[in-house]
Amino acid sequence: MGYAQLVIGPAGSGKSTYCSSLYQHCETLGRSIHIVNLDPAAENFDYPVAMDIRELISLDDVMEELGLGPNGGLIYCMENLEENLDDWLTEELDNYLDDDYLVFDCPGQIELFSHIPMLRNFVEHMKRKNYSVCGVYLLDSQFITDVTKFVSGCMASLSAMVQLELPHVNILSKMDLVTNKRDIENYLDPEPRLLLSELNERMAPRFKMLNKSLIELVDEYSMVSFIPLDLRKERSIQYVLAQIDNCIQYGEDADVKIKDFDADDDDT
Repeated sequence: MGYAQLVIGPAGSGKSTYCSSLYQHCETLGRSIHIVNLDPAAENFDYPVAMDIRELISLDDVMEELGLGPNGGLIYCMENLEENLDDWLTEELDNYLDDDYLVFDCPGQIELFSHIPMLRNFVEHMKRKNYSVCGVYLLDSQFITDVTKFVSGCMASLSAMVQLELPHVNILSKMDLVTNKRDIENYLDPEPRLLLSELNERMAPRFKMLNKSLIELVDEYSMVSFIPLDLRKERSIQYVLAQIDNCIQYGEDADVKIKDFDADDDDT
């Protein structure tokens, strides 16, 4: 069985930076992972690209030849990928072993993982190829400044979870840029009743029933739990990776290879 992370989230949430840091972390451990670029508009990478959608189709070519704008062009590119799942993607996947670990760096257009079925069909194809896939949803921690934005972020993540039907790990990214971490800590594992009380205080009385339904929905789907990620700290990356590995049951059928360190290294 192969393993895969589908890294999704709004534009600017730090998906590519996460992939780069994850690659460096695993390289240090001597653990092999392969980063796949699924963004046809991407240009620069801080990690070795194992597979690249731009070998199939690029956004620049689509915009030039079809006269589409950035958003329409990107949707066209992803639909083209969907049409080539059995051809291009299957050929690329054949280059990897049965127990390889792939990380897919996805575009940030939210409609791709909220209501357009393209990524869901992509996931189904990966499952047919015997890959265990986990959805990794990144949300910028600087976005979470009050309860209304927190609930909005939860709804967006829930939409992706329902659409993709995958094991799901939610990450608050860019924690290293947060100046007042107390503001964030209040939303890492909050009590639903406190959320509802704060939400009612910020909104008009006529929205009380809507607020109650929203909080019950968030609580019912266990979406009030986010994992903070500080890329400056190896322990933070390690903890996030362990949570994802647990979701896809990585390591149960395969041995994790750890790099051997010389004894002399400890003396330096």
